[in-house]
Amino acid sequence: MSDYDPQQAAAALHEARQGRRLVEPLPHAIAPRTEREGAAVQYALWRAHGPAAPGGFKIGATAKRMQEYLGLSGPAAGFMSTGGLYRSGAMLRFGDFQRPGVECELAVRLARDLPHGVCTMEEAAAAVGELMAGIELVENRYTDLAQVGTATMIGDQVYHAAAVVGEPGSGDWRNLDIAALRGRLIVDGKVRDEGVGADLMGHPLNCLAWLAGSSVAEAFGGLRAGQVIMLGSVTPPVWLTGPARVTVEFAPLPPVQVTLS
Repeated sequence: MSDYDPQQAAAALHEARQGRRLVEPLPHAIAPRTEREGAAVQYALWRAHGPAAPGGFKIGATAKRMQEYLGLSGPAAGFMSTGGLYRSGAMLRFGDFQRPGVECELAVRLARDLPHGVCTMEEAAAAVGELMAGIELVENRYTDLAQVGTATMIGDQVYHAAAVVGEPGSGDWRNLDIAALRGRLIVDGKVRDEGVGADLMGHPLNCLAWLAGSSVAEAFGGLRAGQVIMLGSVTPPVWLTGPARVTVEFAPLPPVQVTLS
């Protein structure tokens, strides 16, 4: 059993974010050393500054392109606050975000609890109520990720800043081949990148199954009905240099849009 105390690391990350400072490598005495300790930091961050329950979770680096982009060997997860979840058409202030980027995601809303533990794709699918297109807003808050370290990045919610979720499609999403859905990331009317659902660990719901068994789900006591889960981006982030209108399409799902002004 670890004797690691995550409180100081959580306080340091919160202070850096509030001061809009880039995250430097944390002092050795307080830095998390493992993914489980990073999850403990994240949980402490939520307990100190979050609402009664997370609005959901984001999963990062579920696609090989994203793992290569971030230099990670596998996925990583972070909680999403209820105040940072928006509906399609949201108007947000560009200046409220620190070095923001946008990602092209599939998202689900859970219809029932999914406890922490080993989970199959079929068990994950049985917990899903709705499937939507999503946009994750991420922030490049790190000086040098290789030096900051994966565990600290996990403690800091894995780049997460906010999420915008579209409406669920008409009909039963289970009739869709969601691994074959093609996602397009459009910024100011130009397609910036594309990918398919199968890019996410072979099938998007493999990502949800992975999350259920992760150290983050363990730290938070499992996943809850009503929570939104961002399953990962089929493209690397597009980093924004100023105000923009962003659309993500995963036809036949309704598109999702956000305007940063």
